[in-house]
Amino acid sequence: MAVAFLLYVFAEIAAIWAVGSAVGVLGTLGLLLAGAFLGSWLARREGGKAMRAFTSAARSGRPAEKELTDGMLVGLGGVLILVPGFVSDVLGLLLILPPSRAVARRLWLKRMEKRAVRFANRRRGPVMVVDSEVVPPEEPRRDQPTVIEGRVIEG
Repeated sequence: MAVAFLLYVFAEIAAIWAVGSAVGVLGTLGLLLAGAFLGSWLARREGGKAMRAFTSAARSGRPAEKELTDGMLVGLGGVLILVPGFVSDVLGLLLILPPSRAVARRLWLKRMEKRAVRFANRRRGPVMVVDSEVVPPEEPRRDQPTVIEGRVIEG
């Protein structure tokens, strides 16, 4: 994890250095601020759409894992956009824009399914699924007398 963070920091520094060399210090600061404003506006818009989709799914009674995951990814994208840097801005925009968010959602849900199965197997052993149905008990018929089986002991 520490190595990944260091690689991220080096990538951000290299990106800012490259942009700064191309457009200058004021241009770099302007691009960073414009990216933050544009990204926060886009995150707010897409977050509102995700929230409306979630409430619609919840009201209709259908599962809302897609809408919930979209909201989470939009929130993460908004946080990444507000972090200063060009690499985080690009990653945040990829999480906010719907086409790339759909890809991230599929990857995320697939990963969570694998982790859920692994966690369930670790907690209670292997999981066995049995295909069956619940049958209600038969009610006694009224036209036949109730028979209690047993033996009579005279004593």
